Amino acid sequence: MEPGPGPRRAHWLFASLRGLEMRALPADLIAGLTLAAIALPAQLATAHLAGMTAETGLFAFAAGAIAFAIFGANRFMSVGADSTIAPIFAGSLSLLAATGTPAYAAYAGLLALMVGAILIVAGVLRAGWIADLLSIPVTTGFLAGISIHIVIGQLPVILGIASPDGNLVARLWAILRDIPQANGATAIIGLLVFVVTFGAGKLSARIPGALIGLVGAALATWQLGLAEHGVKTLGPLSTALPAITFDDLVRLLPLAFTIALICMMQMAVVVRAFPSDPDALEDVGGDFIGLGAGNVLAACLGAFAVNASPPNTTAIAESGGRSQLTGLTAVVAIAILVAAAGGAFGYVPEAALAGVLVFISVRIFRATEMMSIARRGDNEILLVVASAALVALLPVDRGVLLAILLSLAHSTYQLARPNCTRLVRLPNTTIWWSPSRNHPSETVAGVLVFAPAAPLSFINANFVRAQLDKTLAETQDTRLVVIEASGITQIDYTGALGLIGTITRLRKRGIDVALARLEADRAAAAAGRSGVLDTLGPDHVFHSVEEAVRALASGEKT
Repeated sequence: MEPGPGPRRAHWLFASLRGLEMRALPADLIAGLTLAAIALPAQLATAHLAGMTAETGLFAFAAGAIAFAIFGANRFMSVGADSTIAPIFAGSLSLLAATGTPAYAAYAGLLALMVGAILIVAGVLRAGWIADLLSIPVTTGFLAGISIHIVIGQLPVILGIASPDGNLVARLWAILRDIPQANGATAIIGLLVFVVTFGAGKLSARIPGALIGLVGAALATWQLGLAEHGVKTLGPLSTALPAITFDDLVRLLPLAFTIALICMMQMAVVVRAFPSDPDALEDVGGDFIGLGAGNVLAACLGAFAVNASPPNTTAIAESGGRSQLTGLTAVVAIAILVAAAGGAFGYVPEAALAGVLVFISVRIFRATEMMSIARRGDNEILLVVASAALVALLPVDRGVLLAILLSLAHSTYQLARPNCTRLVRLPNTTIWWSPSRNHPSETVAGVLVFAPAAPLSFINANFVRAQLDKTLAETQDTRLVVIEASGITQIDYTGALGLIGTITRLRKRGIDVALARLEADRAAAAAGRSGVLDTLGPDHVFHSVEEAVRALASGEKT
């Protein structure tokens, strides 16, 4: 059997542009214009969500696109301001400085710089495995919590009422109480922009529904003079770059690691969904360098942390884009538009951006995924609910951190309490399998075949021993225990000592012990190095359970 392809590690400068043919340029240019139309309103709205001025969203998009085109490798990836991480760091930064102040912008820039440094280090170390630390149920749950925060946070903007303080429940109650004071024009604008954006998305990902909604809202505000009736607008966009300072590094470090971990997770999802080469494994860790460079450049441009964008990347792929030239084209197109008509953005109502953000929140609330988890996930829907509740009911950054810890705790628990099964033989075969009500089976008198389905380590050594003792207690007259080790992929020092102790203890009781199917190279090496194989003896290590039973047992079928 031929070995599968290894990870693609083509990480030189402008890797995604290598091999680009002239005939592919028109498709990339068209896809770039499509991306510009889709990304422009989302970047403006996300900057608003991040507590930054609207133009910093465009700087963030430019930084992400340019840096990833230089240092990234994935051909489809779109990097820019992201609604997943924006509310997380906005809540924390607002405790350090007032939103909209130069100090707040400085903190946002410093955070982006720190996140970029963490991602670059992770990329250099090829630490793509870090992206797998978050389970899908926990990720789905905390995205649902963020979605709820976005909706509750944007409702006052849409209704034209004051934004209340307090926790989520208190804010929602205050919003419901103040609905009679809502501005009708503002509410209609926000609702219509949401409907147009949502409807366009249902028809085709290529239709820039958000841009259509913003242009329509701006025209209505201009023609009807809605600004004079209480409809707040953005004001003209500026291309001046604010200065940033570096302070309070230690205070921002935990938040930087949280944001970096979420960026790694989302980057891995997007890279694996849109590989440059479907026949090769993507070097996810290597692409962290491109994302990290995007964050560093965003900090230098006075913007904020950036992330991989699933919807924008989808738009690139569906529009026929084949390289990072698509993102660069979008940057140029947006720059020309802002330079030529930046003043026109002064008519864009804030409620219109809020409508776009509500659409984004609906998109990241993965109801279909939740239903799939509920049907197939063995009670993992509880992880979704718990993660969503943590993020929704607590400050966002704290809730996300606890959701991450919940994911790690759940995976640790699974490793600490692995499935340990007594195997049976399928009749008239040499196959030993887990018992099933749907298939007949047989055992051999005096033989117990025990299969722990996990690496043996300090975290589960005592549990595996207890499960073996429990199974022995339920089995009569056992004279031979065969440990089926195909699930043991690693053995650490504590696990090895526990296994040696079990072998010695059982043999003192007159129960022989054999090992079968220790297939993992690392586990076999550890078993030899630690003395497990010496304790067993070379004549008690077998390639199959059946071989062990035939060599060491004299029992009959039962």
